[in-house]
Amino acid sequence: MTKIMKKPISITAIASISPLGTSLKATWKKYQTNDHCIVEKTLNNKTVLVAKIPENARQDIEALKVSDSKYKTLDNSVLYAIYASRQAIKDADWSSSDNFGINIGSSRGATGLFETYHEDFLKNKKAQTLSSPTTTLGNISSWVAHDLQTKGPEISHSITCSTALHAMLNGIAWINSGMCNKFLVGGSEAPLTPFTIAQMQALKIYAKVDTSATLSVQNYPCRALDLSKKQNTMILGEGASMVCLEAGKKSNALAIINGFGYATEILKHNISISSDAQCFQKSMQMALRNINPDDVDAIVMHAPGTVKGDSSEFKAIEKIFCNKMPSLTTNKWKIGHTFGASGTLNVELAVLMLQHQNFIGVPFLEHQKTPKKLTNILVNAVGFGGNAVSILLSK
Repeated sequence: MTKIMKKPISITAIASISPLGTSLKATWKKYQTNDHCIVEKTLNNKTVLVAKIPENARQDIEALKVSDSKYKTLDNSVLYAIYASRQAIKDADWSSSDNFGINIGSSRGATGLFETYHEDFLKNKKAQTLSSPTTTLGNISSWVAHDLQTKGPEISHSITCSTALHAMLNGIAWINSGMCNKFLVGGSEAPLTPFTIAQMQALKIYAKVDTSATLSVQNYPCRALDLSKKQNTMILGEGASMVCLEAGKKSNALAIINGFGYATEILKHNISISSDAQCFQKSMQMALRNINPDDVDAIVMHAPGTVKGDSSEFKAIEKIFCNKMPSLTTNKWKIGHTFGASGTLNVELAVLMLQHQNFIGVPFLEHQKTPKKLTNILVNAVGFGGNAVSILLSK
């Protein structure tokens, strides 16, 4: 069943902490270069490729940990969410008395703490006191609500890599229902841990370190959206991105949400998605209910850097936009795949492109189409099992 936006919803602020930095100004500056943020990291005596937050951002997180004794025991996934949420509501000029809702999700949650606690349990045959409360999934939104002192509803969930855009769907639903007129939504992920990366390697989708090549800012190890690649090149990144949603068209809106769509495929395998991504076809069709597809100028694709993931989404786009293909882009070649945070980091890129009227393409792709204008941008995300979400943003 297709759904119609009952009322326009404004994005009045967006804030993040990612390999690109901690401010929209720094993020946009990084997007205007062709450099990536991928580095080598040693885990369990093995070298892997990852995209880490920069050192100044890590110092900010360390300062946050010592600002309150309770925060010292929190996982980075929670700390990233608190950090980005503080900046988002500051930029939107919200106060705790607004009683706005909160929905922040994560694919993996407190994986760093969980691995540490579990290792300690195997060694000492005894669980530490905080091992449960600091690793539960609901721990992210509840700590953000505590930090911001809001009394509105707070929700946490995990819908794998489409988690953040599902949070946006929830915010839209609450606002459209009239139960709330403001919602803070987003995703947070700190997955650069030995077990998490080993899981991706076990699936044979993670990029391998090329020992014959020197890793440089112009040597792109993640070939997201390169449809000619012969092997999977997904690389994990870390970060959080939070979006402030408000009912109606606000004078301070960065962008307007004019459509949304969602769909789920029938599972045939734990990570299955059809060759032409039928879930994306359905989610995009729903999001475009109130607009001619020809009026979509660009799509920020999910494009994780895997052979099947990239090609299936591209084929879905071809089927929906058969008359006029929009310009296509992704940010995973630059910042890696941030799992549950990736959807709102995609939204951040779309909002910045709308604001600056500058399309950010993928530097290693030949003959890439550049739009003449940027008025409507579609943002995609999908998780394991084909949980697709599409959000239509307008200038």
